Amino acid sequence: MRLLHTADWHIGRRLHGFDLTAEQEHAFKQIEAIALEAKVDGVIIAGDLYDRSLPSEQAVALLNDMIQRLNLHDQLPIYAISGNHDSAIRLATGAPWYQATNYYLATELAQAFEPIELTDIQIFLLPYFETFQAQQYFNDPAIKNVAAAMARIVTRMKTKFDADKRQILVAHFFADGSATTDSETQLKVGGLGAIPVNLLQDFDYVALGHLHGKDALHADNARYSGSPVKFSLSEAHQQKGVWLIDTADMSRTFKPLTPINDVVQLTDSFAHLTDPDYYGQLKCDDYLGITLTDTKPIVNVLARLREIYPNIISLERAQGYTTQVAMQTLDLAHKSPLDLLNDFYEHVAKEDLTEQQKQWAAAALKQANEVQQS
Repeated sequence: MRLLHTADWHIGRRLHGFDLTAEQEHAFKQIEAIALEAKVDGVIIAGDLYDRSLPSEQAVALLNDMIQRLNLHDQLPIYAISGNHDSAIRLATGAPWYQATNYYLATELAQAFEPIELTDIQIFLLPYFETFQAQQYFNDPAIKNVAAAMARIVTRMKTKFDADKRQILVAHFFADGSATTDSETQLKVGGLGAIPVNLLQDFDYVALGHLHGKDALHADNARYSGSPVKFSLSEAHQQKGVWLIDTADMSRTFKPLTPINDVVQLTDSFAHLTDPDYYGQLKCDDYLGITLTDTKPIVNVLARLREIYPNIISLERAQGYTTQVAMQTLDLAHKSPLDLLNDFYEHVAKEDLTEQQKQWAAAALKQANEVQQS
């Protein structure tokens, strides 16, 4: 059999205020095309289908359309779980009749112990869970963290293992040794929610969700698919995509996805960034994080940059610049307003006012004096 492993769609997500609907639809169409071209026997979605527990009507409509497209139109089985961003109750609405079309969705811990039996594999669907849920399920208050809970869960799952089949686990958590990015919500502060990878060793493949990069974990039998779309500047250098899994030998092939507009980090001077010869070579509609190397103030810098780069998601200074002036260094009593302005500008910008700037300043001071005297 051949399965496609994806996760962390986060439908409804925005990127620093920018609507990502078009990006998510574009990524989905590529996932669908990969699934059909590879003639997969099912699609795994390892949690966080939505970005929030109360998704917007637009987000619900979009995800419904995607699931219907894969499951009803393309007639592909789906093996999905709820993630920490999903509302398990809301996501499961309608679940009792989903299996009639081979759409398997697990949103409760109890569902993890009844594997889906296929020709040569068993699929265990383990939705995101909190420690208290494991305590309640096992009736054991001694379970103090998710690692301890996971040990009990795996022990219970192994009682259902069929020795003649391979076992696949679909789960949504932070695996010990994984690397995170800014757009991910950690399960517990300080990594207390991490689950040791050695607890997963009895599975032939663990299809993980929660972390957004495919290279977040390099275990022999476990992988994160990563999100199909970049959700933060820290993901700028990630290659998004999906895994194709061949259950005959458990081999994996990564299939990349291409965005409409990429997330890119630029570090340069204002003069260079606004040079037509430079930006004419760039895809200016990309989502850009810009770090300026300039040290002096630039009037209306963000507005001027956005005339060229409309999708700026962050603007920073590489070196910063000082805007505070030590008042004791200024001889206020014996200097003219124009001289004081020149001193202030030199202190901040590290250069003198130009003759043109002095003329503008003198005219402004003259006008101010006239208004004050009238």
